[in-house]
Amino acid sequence: MTERTHTTMESHPDIVEMRERHARAERAVSSQRGQAVETLALLTGLYLAASPWIAGFNGFTTLAVNNLITGIAYTLLLSGFGHAYERTHSRAWAAALLGLWTIISPWVVAGNVDTARTEINNIIVGAVALLLALAAAAAVRAAHRSGRGHSGPAVR
Repeated sequence: MTERTHTTMESHPDIVEMRERHARAERAVSSQRGQAVETLALLTGLYLAASPWIAGFNGFTTLAVNNLITGIAYTLLLSGFGHAYERTHSRAWAAALLGLWTIISPWVVAGNVDTARTEINNIIVGAVALLLALAAAAAVRAAHRSGRGHSGPAVR
C-alpha cells in the first residue's frame, strides 16, 4: 500500500521563485512607467475604436469596422495588463502586431479607403499603439532581468 502525502503551497519546491516573480511583477506594475503605459494604451485603444467617428471617416465602412474591432482588441489586450504583468507579456507582442496592422490597414482593407484623413489617423494611432506595446514588453523584460540578477538560479 502506498502512502499519500498532502503537500501545501509552503512546501512547493519553487515557492521562493514564484514569490520573487510575483514581487517583480508588482514592482513593474506599481512603477509610474508601468501605470503610464497601461493608461495610455487604454486611451489609445479606445480612440482607435472610435476614430472613424471622431476623425470623420465612418463612411468607409470596411475601415470603420476594422478600426472598431482592432481598437477593442487592443484595449482588451493591454487593459488590465498590469495585474498579471509577467504572465501576460505575450499580450504586448500581440498588441504590437495590432499597431502594425493599424498602420497598414488603409491600404489593405477592401474598398478605396486610403484618403489623407484615414492614412494620417491610422499611421499616428498605429505608431503610438506599437510604441506603447513595445514599452509594455520592455517593462516586463526589464523586471524579469532585474529580478533574476538578485536571486540567482532556482534550485529544483
